[in-house]
Amino acid sequence: MLYQSFLIKYAEIGTKGKNRYLFEDALMKQIRHAIREVDGDFSVAKETGRIYVRAKGDYDYEDLINALKRVFGIAWICPMFQTENRDFENLKKEVVDYIGQVYPDRRLTFKVDSRRADKKYPLTSEEMNRELGEVLLNAYPEMKVDVHHPQIMVRVEVRTMVNIYSQMIPGPGGMPVGTNGKAMLLLSGGIDSPVAGYMIAKRGVRIEAVYFHAPPYTSERAKQKVVDLATLVARYSGPIRLHIVNFTDIQLYIYEQCPHEELTIIMRRYMMRIAQSIAQETECLALITGESIGQVASQTVQSLAATNQVCDMPVFRPVIGFDKQEIVDIAEKINTYETSIQPYEDCCTIFVAKHPVTKPNVKVIRHSEEKLAEKIGLMVKTAIEGRETVMCW
Repeated sequence: MLYQSFLIKYAEIGTKGKNRYLFEDALMKQIRHAIREVDGDFSVAKETGRIYVRAKGDYDYEDLINALKRVFGIAWICPMFQTENRDFENLKKEVVDYIGQVYPDRRLTFKVDSRRADKKYPLTSEEMNRELGEVLLNAYPEMKVDVHHPQIMVRVEVRTMVNIYSQMIPGPGGMPVGTNGKAMLLLSGGIDSPVAGYMIAKRGVRIEAVYFHAPPYTSERAKQKVVDLATLVARYSGPIRLHIVNFTDIQLYIYEQCPHEELTIIMRRYMMRIAQSIAQETECLALITGESIGQVASQTVQSLAATNQVCDMPVFRPVIGFDKQEIVDIAEKINTYETSIQPYEDCCTIFVAKHPVTKPNVKVIRHSEEKLAEKIGLMVKTAIEGRETVMCW
């Protein structure tokens, strides 16, 4: 059966009050963006508490479902049969035809769950359940009723039209992108930061990203790897504007002027300063990083406190309490893992100290940064103004 209609169910949006329509409209916008890559002609519409995707003609079913599975805000995708004819005798026939087409092997247990959004409909929900159950048993004697643990739940909704469905495909959940402001992701070529961007986008936050490039110590292929990662995250978050900052001169200057055991922390503090400056320029309200407590020397609690100290805006760290395998699991789910493990160095790994400080003292770090005062301000300004910007779709 080639479904022509899909019921899109949401979860959290349903808890919103008088402004729920804003979240519904944002979800519809994201659905339209996601299905633009699917061959076929589709419409997206809504009525009270329901969003529908309808196909006009032939299309690729698997491509459409996979596209919808990437839209934050969708709790369930329900392929369904939809009819304008609400006559109950016709409805009984349609339910029998639906089961006959969707379930060739009908040695199944079932339950009918009817709902009336239109309370003027001549039958109550319970009456519909009984009569539809009876007509299914008569049409398919091999089927059995099980009201407690049915193998299939036959759902019938009487609204402006009648919706008949039994399959519920899980969506990604979360909130529609664009409903909770915008934040700047510090994106490296590693496993963690793409996952962090995905997780914050899932909460409805639109994403921009900044990548610190250090040619000739990092290659063009390393930069392309980050562009590829941003493109993969953008399949969920919508378009990402990626700011590529040349960090070489700043790194070399820090390397020449500061104690080597403090290199990682000081470089990280300047990355945060630059990311915040670009974030403020682009009207982002927060920064996002892929840091996880204790994973590396720059991610101890003391190190995180030292890097946070240079930021005025909130810093979101959604994987802060995850272990590596938990992060890898999400990376595999969103298809960023294989790209992240490609062997191209990023600027953080090139200038790593042999014995980095793990419990930095902020006063000591500030004192070391005073040695940079002569040139660092102009270097930072030059790096920000000279950045390259790439749109990742």
